[in-house]
Amino acid sequence: MLGLGFLASRADSSLFVYHGPHGVLYLLLYVDDMIIIGCNQLMLRTLINHLAQEFSMKDLGDLHYFLGIEVIRNDKGIFLSQAKYALDLLTRADMVDCKPISTPFVVGSHLIESSTPHCDATQFRSLAGALQYLTLNRPDLS
Repeated sequence: MLGLGFLASRADSSLFVYHGPHGVLYLLLYVDDMIIIGCNQLMLRTLINHLAQEFSMKDLGDLHYFLGIEVIRNDKGIFLSQAKYALDLLTRADMVDCKPISTPFVVGSHLIESSTPHCDATQFRSLAGALQYLTLNRPDLS
């Protein structure tokens, strides 16, 4: 990307910015997923064609979902939501119908040691990681 005139963002190592005479392009790269945005359609198409000559890639069109974030366009702009990600997480944990409580454990209860685990450790780690990702993006949910 640097060879194409993009500058690496100091704030995010996965973000590259191109300032040209006809507009600005932003490219966000995460592993094998990429978002390219800009106001100049010709610049966008030229970049996509150039990248397609260098790399095996597929243009998936307008952005709808990226890294658990849903992108919804309307006449006022773009709305970003993680509602679907959170609902999918609740579904995976079989907790969609759970009621909210002020504390996740009964006050005054004590844990007792058990020889059998109460849950699948792999699923627990996966859910914990997904919750951590969600709360990093949405600290109000912590």
